[in-house]
Amino acid sequence: MRIGLIGTGRIGALHAATLRATPGVTEVLVADADTARAHALADRLGAGVVAAPGVDGLYAAGPDGVVIAAATGAHAPLLHRALDAGLPVFCEKPVALDVPGTLGVAARAATPGAPPVQVGFQRRFDRGYRAARAALRSGELGWLHTLRACTSDRTPPPAAYIPTSGGLFRDCSIHDFDVLRWLTGREVDTVFAMGANRGDAFFRDGDDVDTCAALLRLDDGVLATVTATRYNGAGHDVRLEVCGSAGTRVVGLDDHAALPTAEAELSWLRAEPYATFMERFRAAYAAELAAFVDVAAGRAESPCTVADALEALYVAEACDLSRRTGRPVAVADVRERRG
Repeated sequence: MRIGLIGTGRIGALHAATLRATPGVTEVLVADADTARAHALADRLGAGVVAAPGVDGLYAAGPDGVVIAAATGAHAPLLHRALDAGLPVFCEKPVALDVPGTLGVAARAATPGAPPVQVGFQRRFDRGYRAARAALRSGELGWLHTLRACTSDRTPPPAAYIPTSGGLFRDCSIHDFDVLRWLTGREVDTVFAMGANRGDAFFRDGDDVDTCAALLRLDDGVLATVTATRYNGAGHDVRLEVCGSAGTRVVGLDDHAALPTAEAELSWLRAEPYATFMERFRAAYAAELAAFVDVAAGRAESPCTVADALEALYVAEACDLSRRTGRPVAVADVRERRG
């Protein structure tokens, strides 16, 4: 199977190397708006990776599926092109910069005969999240009462990224919103969110916050908290506590957890904390792309659809609106207003 990859930046380069090592993939065709960067990546990775002369050249080569890892603003047009070409497509989140753009892709993907689309919410493929989901769904944890999720970057992204990121809820916490839906099988009903700027001025200048906290009520009454920050000096920290009447599971509590203790004793050995999300989720990215190869080959259905991505985006939109207005927001109101 030959897979085309569009976008050879940091995440695209990781995906190209991962695809090259994925069983069933015989060749990875890479393309980028910066053709020199695509050629440099192909030269660096060597056998099995070939630079195409731009996106047109990539499609002309006849790939069996397409992976989109380009800049966010290009996602929706590239998705439409892949769908129009009848090719299975994987796209890093977000599907589009806004709800209307996401709705447009969702409508196109839902037309009869459209090829499958898989959206890149890699936490669904992380072993810890999958184990916690299995424990909850089996009844081992009893009835669920509380969920606590956090996503904390060790260092902030470049200042130039912020105005195009969509904001902390849409860019960062949206992973937590998606995995909460996937893990529980429930929808978010109402949110109340706040944000703060404690670091560099470019967040405020970009109409964003560098730290946020949200209280979510699911449609069955379960409460969840979601926090995020761009400045977690202890290390990259992504965790989820799944708390039930009969037991608890904590995702991300391993030797690399960025949790320096204030206590006199600690019962686990502490390794170097993860520095980036790419380190933390390297295995999940590999599993995610292996799943896409199965989707492209017709052996499986998409494990994360555009409709899933849209629902997570609605929650992010509700949180951002709540932050700006200082009041609780029903997700249904956002869905009706934006949909």
